Amino acid sequence: MTATVDQQPSRTGEPSMAELVKQAAEQLSDLVRGEIRLAVAEMTRKGKRAGIGAGMFGAAAIALLLALQALVATAIAAVAIALPVWAAALVAAGALLLVAGFLGLLGMSQTRRVTPLKPETAINGVKADVEAIRMRAHP
Repeated sequence: MTATVDQQPSRTGEPSMAELVKQAAEQLSDLVRGEIRLAVAEMTRKGKRAGIGAGMFGAAAIALLLALQALVATAIAAVAIALPVWAAALVAAGALLLVAGFLGLLGMSQTRRVTPLKPETAINGVKADVEAIRMRAHP
């Protein structure tokens, strides 16, 4: 019988534990960076949508204010035919308060559509990634 000099296990091309840990750390780092980029993109999109909506809401409010000024003057003049001018102005002011309340509720409804202000797609992606990592680590 001849004794072999090389008693170490042969390398079969499989990566070592240190290499696997290094690869996992790099992949996790890349994954986190990707999810952060996704979150930033999602928040940017939501921010733009909220800004455009707020700008349109403001422009509509200005146009409405100008139109209401003309209509109020017309309504007061029309009601002043039957009532004293002060009473006609009071009726017009009451009607305007009702309209303002209704428009405020509509604006609040539109603003709520933007919420929640969190990157839902990115959060769901991270949860799925964590679950996939768990499944691969514990088959």
